[in-house]
Amino acid sequence: MTESMSPKPFPHRHLLGIDGLSREDVYAILELAKYYIAKNREPDKKHAILKGRTLINLFFENSTRTRTSFELAGKRLGADVINMSVSTSSTKKGETLIDTAMTLNAMHPDFIAVRHPESGAPHLLARKVNCSVINGGDGCHEHPTQALLDALTILQHKGKIEGLQVAICGDILHSRVARSNMKLLNLLGAKVRIIAPPTLMPPCPESFGVEPFYDMRKGLKGCDIIMMLRLQMERMESNFVPSVREYFQFYGLDNEKLGYAKPDALIMHPGPINRGVEIDTQLADDINRSVILQQVEMGVAVRQAVLEMLGRHA
Repeated sequence: MTESMSPKPFPHRHLLGIDGLSREDVYAILELAKYYIAKNREPDKKHAILKGRTLINLFFENSTRTRTSFELAGKRLGADVINMSVSTSSTKKGETLIDTAMTLNAMHPDFIAVRHPESGAPHLLARKVNCSVINGGDGCHEHPTQALLDALTILQHKGKIEGLQVAICGDILHSRVARSNMKLLNLLGAKVRIIAPPTLMPPCPESFGVEPFYDMRKGLKGCDIIMMLRLQMERMESNFVPSVREYFQFYGLDNEKLGYAKPDALIMHPGPINRGVEIDTQLADDINRSVILQQVEMGVAVRQAVLEMLGRHA
């Protein structure tokens, strides 16, 4: 195991969402991820912790950041990593997810990281295979490793999460990142607000344990963290906003709206960024306020930690 952690068994076989994780589970992952942050900055980044193990990246949706970070995480831990190109696989010939799961299971992988456009697909996969399944994003449901890396980014900059005022802004309705973050940040004691136009706000938003705002300036007042989300046009079956230009005017982050948050508020974004739609280009690149590139770095470390922890499952 690593020099930084004792090989304590992890109580979970899969990582399908934030539900079911305790604060202890989360902080165990984040503490191990901190070790990997330092290790990834060294010339020799590789371990042999997962030597002989196999990770399959099964992505039914395109995702440069998530897929690449899982691939790097697996390889740096010594695992054999297979990237399945679903666009050329048998699923295009009518094979179901269950068929794919059974086929992969027969190959005896140790981990499958799956991204799928349908909510619940990783849960179905987990019931059909003998290995650990990691949810890399399913429909509008969850994206747990993104929430974990966001929490790690906040910890690295603020030193704590409990008591911080966090605003999640944008397309809340279609965002699996928002759902996982609302659950995780509440679990860790943050005060969470969500900001969106009525058409992009989920039904009964208070049921998520958050405070909803429809006015961005009011929602950002006094916030420590601002998480911007992109408009997910590919999930919209009708026009949810009058125009991109009008959306930016009311819900895009610019210097004027940022002025309502705390002077040291951090700007976050899961990527990819739509510049001039949900965030001003200058703010996205502001090295003093934006931690977007640090989120990318944290993503590799968190996924290394998740893989190692799941590999410890008794």
